[in-house]
Amino acid sequence: MSVATALRGTPYPYRANSLNLFRLILAALVLVAHAFYIAGRGEGPHLHGENLGGWAVAGFFVLSGFLITRSRLRTPPGEYLLHRIARIFPGFVVCLVVTAFVFAPVAALIEHGTLAGLLSTPLTPLQYIWGNITLYIDHYSIGTTLQSVPYPGAWNGSLWTLFYEFCCYVLVWLLGGLAVFRRSPWLAGVAFVLSLLVWIGVELAQRWGLDESFFLLAKLAPFFLGGAFVFFIVERAGINAWVAIGALAVALALIFLVPRWGGQAAAPFLAYGLLWLSSVIPQPRWIARNDVSYGFYIYAWPVQQLVVLVAGASMFFPLYILITVVLTFALAYLSWILVERRAMRWVRPSAVPGSVAGAARDAQRS
Repeated sequence: MSVATALRGTPYPYRANSLNLFRLILAALVLVAHAFYIAGRGEGPHLHGENLGGWAVAGFFVLSGFLITRSRLRTPPGEYLLHRIARIFPGFVVCLVVTAFVFAPVAALIEHGTLAGLLSTPLTPLQYIWGNITLYIDHYSIGTTLQSVPYPGAWNGSLWTLFYEFCCYVLVWLLGGLAVFRRSPWLAGVAFVLSLLVWIGVELAQRWGLDESFFLLAKLAPFFLGGAFVFFIVERAGINAWVAIGALAVALALIFLVPRWGGQAAAPFLAYGLLWLSSVIPQPRWIARNDVSYGFYIYAWPVQQLVVLVAGASMFFPLYILITVVLTFALAYLSWILVERRAMRWVRPSAVPGSVAGAARDAQRS
């Protein structure tokens, strides 16, 4: 019996899944994890030195690896890059601008009662935007704002992952140019195994002088490539419920029992299991039509900091989380309808962006 026969299941429902809901839940878990730090409530739940938000980011990467690989194989290379840029950059740049010229002035008025010096005190709002505009986050502070909060000087501690996600987009773009990658799952499998080995041996690479940015890419790439590998399996064999349940069990065992690299090794199993869950768990129709998870992810941290500034740190902690969830969700929706959806329509005029089901249909959603 071949591997494909053993894995045979039902075709993945690209038009009717709950990936929007799953990614929104993952974004909410990142918010909850960061709430402990931002509100000065300790470090929150951890496993093997990684907080809840780190594991949620791993979930993002495995799902993104699956969807982006499908995008690469169904889209010409130039279009693929244009779609990826349109999905990431407009919302990101607007978030930088809103943070620099709306959130930071509000914080300055709350903390200092004046806007004097905001535009000229390093780091200035323009320096904050220009220094981060490439996705590689160099600057976290703006002037003298956020100096009176438990986690001072950091306007957005979530954005750093976007650079490494885009690096993974470029990696799949390059692999997708190889005929062998398009024909067979084995090159994707080899790429995943190699990335896992790099992560296992990353301390050696650090001794050779490679910096923190290489460390972070090595940490996240196996999750993405694990999802990419699973795309080929699911595309050929569909989703088998019993295999998915077993995959989830293996993923949990690796994550809980193997320190440091168990999560990365679990990536293909986690991807397969999450995809099965997304095919059997329904999502609200509103969530299906509105993919607010990206906006939720990029706006959560600055919203949490602003709420702390107005006595959020002294609030009943669950109430603090609830308030930040509601405010972040509102901004995420505005980001979706005013920026993200429009940007995608500009580069894909024939497509009507909505759910990840629809995005997976066109294979353009990250």
